[in-house]
Parts: sequence; structure tokens; C-alpha cells
Amino acid sequence: MSTEKTIIFSDLDGTLLDHYSYQATPAIQTLAQLRQANIPVILNTSKTLAELEVIRTELKLDTPFIIENGAAIFIPINTFHAQPADTEIIANYWVKSFCLTRQHWLSVLTELSVEFGQFYQGFSSLSVNELSEITGLDLAQAERAKQRQYSEPIQWLGDEVTKKAFIEHLVELGASVVHGGRFIHVGGYCDKGQALIWLTEQYREHYNKDSVYTIALGDGENDTPMLDAADIAVQIRSPVHSFPALYRQFNISQTQLYGPEGWAASIQHLLAEQLLSHSI
Repeated sequence: MSTEKTIIFSDLDGTLLDHYSYQATPAIQTLAQLRQANIPVILNTSKTLAELEVIRTELKLDTPFIIENGAAIFIPINTFHAQPADTEIIANYWVKSFCLTRQHWLSVLTELSVEFGQFYQGFSSLSVNELSEITGLDLAQAERAKQRQYSEPIQWLGDEVTKKAFIEHLVELGASVVHGGRFIHVGGYCDKGQALIWLTEQYREHYNKDSVYTIALGDGENDTPMLDAADIAVQIRSPVHSFPALYRQFNISQTQLYGPEGWAASIQHLLAEQLLSHSI
């Protein structure tokens, strides 16, 4: 008889982490309950590998994770019975990459720098101190945020008309442009939804074709492919923007609470029975 396995895919900034403080404090107890219930929490974020390795330790997560808006999936070796096809071994991970490296997209941006360079600043051009001031990250966090592998986040300084023209040129040059909580991310045609679908299939094979049930939580426009791809979508209320539009029409909820408070409340509501059955 097939049993159902729940997997949670979660954005970080503005979702599991507070938009302003970058803290997950209101969700820590729920994360502990999920560990006890053996429900994987997969971080699916625009953040870098360097950032995720620290955050996963802080949140006590040992599950796979997805970096830079779906550019690559890092799976701790031995998560599954066998190494998934089309992955490579990097350090202690099986890695599935979906797009070209950051250097390619920096070259694309260089082509546009004469016409548009005055209207934006990218992570590669910012010092650690400057990035810290813009984001509110401390210096160590800002240093890790600069270690991009697959994309270049930029802060737009110009008007909306110029931004539209800039994005059109990037698309013509083969780039995908994704709006995150604070930055525009320039990279390849990958997204959080594609990564969710691929990793869910690996879990399905690992569980011997048992049913895998996915819950995705996010607050930003870059989360919409992930939210559209999951069985249940939870949109986390943001203090800085409205809920982005989704293609899907069913199995959607929107939190009243912000960030990690909304995250924890929605998980408690959706998985109350499972969490209670594993409580002490």
C-alpha cells in the first residue's frame, strides 16, 4: 500500500527569515517538530552555497537545498540510496546544475554597460561594506552573499522605462531576469519550480514510488514558479510588497502574519495531525 510523504520547499528572505532581521526565531519550534516528524525542509532560495552552508547549520537542517533561484541543487551525499543521474560530486554533495555560470552573465552585462551601466550596480562591483549597507547583512554575511556561482544580482537605480528596455536587451542576449525581494537576478533560464520538480522526482524514486506531497512557501515574484509547481502553495505576507499573482487557482493560502510567523502558523495548520502524532 502506498503511503504519502510530505516535503516542504521554502524560500528564505521574507519567508522563513524575517525581511528585516534575517532571523527565523518564530519558526524554530516548528522546524524542530518537522525534524522529529521526519518531514524534509528543502531551502529553495536566491542565496549562495556559502550562505546556505551557514544557514542550514543555524537551522539544524541536513536536507538537500536549492541555490540562486533554481540554478543548482546540492544534495548531501547518501541522502538517497544512489547518486541521482546527471549529477556531479562536489565536496560532500551530489550537485545538479541547470544553467551557465555567473561569468557568462557578467560578460552579457558588460555588453550593456555603456548604455545602461549608470543605472544599476551589481554584486560583483560592490564592496562587502557597500553590500552590507544596502542589505542590512553583517560583513560576514555580505561576504558570503557575494560568492555567486550562477547569477548576478543587481540593484536598479534608474526609472521603470529604462529598466524595461534594459531587461528587454538582457532577454535578447539569452538571459533570464528574475525579481527578488531586493534585487534583480540576471542568470540562465532556470527557476525554483523546475528545481522543485526535479528534486521531488528523486524523492519519489527514493521512496519507491510512494506518493510525494509537496508544500511550497514563499513571498516574492521569484517564488511563483515554485508555488505553482507544488501541490499546496502558501504565500507569505510581505511588509514591502503585495502578494504576487500565481497561475494556479486552487490549493493556495495567504498568511495574515509576516515572514517566519506566517510560515510557522501555516505549517502548523497544514500539518497539525502529523506534527501532533510525533510530539513528545
